[in-house]
Amino acid sequence: MQDISAFLVVARERSFTRAAARIGVSQSALSQTVRGLEERLGIRLLTRNTREVSPTEAGDLLLASVGPHFDGINAGIAALSGLREKPAGTVRITADQHAAEDVLWPALDRFLPLFPDIKVEVVVDYGLTDIVAEQYDAGVRGGEIIAKDMIAVPIGPDMRMIVVGSPAYLAAHKAPKTPQDLTHHNCINLRLPTYGGLYAWEFEKDGRALQVRVEGQLVFNNVGMITKAVLAGHGLAFVAKSRVSDELDKGELIPLLEEWCPSFPGYHLYYPSRRQPAPAFTAVVNALRYRAA
Repeated sequence: MQDISAFLVVARERSFTRAAARIGVSQSALSQTVRGLEERLGIRLLTRNTREVSPTEAGDLLLASVGPHFDGINAGIAALSGLREKPAGTVRITADQHAAEDVLWPALDRFLPLFPDIKVEVVVDYGLTDIVAEQYDAGVRGGEIIAKDMIAVPIGPDMRMIVVGSPAYLAAHKAPKTPQDLTHHNCINLRLPTYGGLYAWEFEKDGRALQVRVEGQLVFNNVGMITKAVLAGHGLAFVAKSRVSDELDKGELIPLLEEWCPSFPGYHLYYPSRRQPAPAFTAVVNALRYRAA
């Protein structure tokens, strides 16, 4: 049973390195376990090369036929934790850096001391991760982009994007009056990891939606670096207002085009509607659920 379970993790992760980290064993031990299974069955289950591991036809068949049964066993074992005095188990969540730092962490900081038997793994990822394929319990996204077959739980207030610039930059450049004026400015771009393109700045006013593709010297795939660059006076940035609220209060950044920047649904925790939540997962969801003051 253990060798089949090890094979399933490697086949799903498509990497001995990631699979070994996932189940807490050495890569060499995991490789030896899977090789022993192949010898016992008398058939090759995985194709190995220097870049990735992929199931053979036999491996795909074993994954499809046996995998769901092992998932059911694991779910059943997890459900037994409901009979314990306190919920226990591991909850895996994927989120972008802003959500992880500003939304998840404050709630988890209060929650974890109350539930010492619950472990939470937060993986920071800006891509639109497939939480089912990657075996996460839940993910975090803006409320407007969650698939309809998912259960979505609000974990933060509505959000608002805003254009900002430093006093030094605006002293040397005329402040934009309309979104179209941004094409004349040095703007700091965000590269989207999922599709590889640059994020188009989105605006709306009086029911009119507008996207502006800006240009500039700097491109990052990390909002933290964008914030550092705009504070240093290297151009204008388009960021969540909550991300730079302290800098705005201190006058280190100046808000621009505010009338063009409406609010939109904030962060939501989402997970498959068909899953049977374990007590530990339910406890985490309740702790993260946003309750307006």
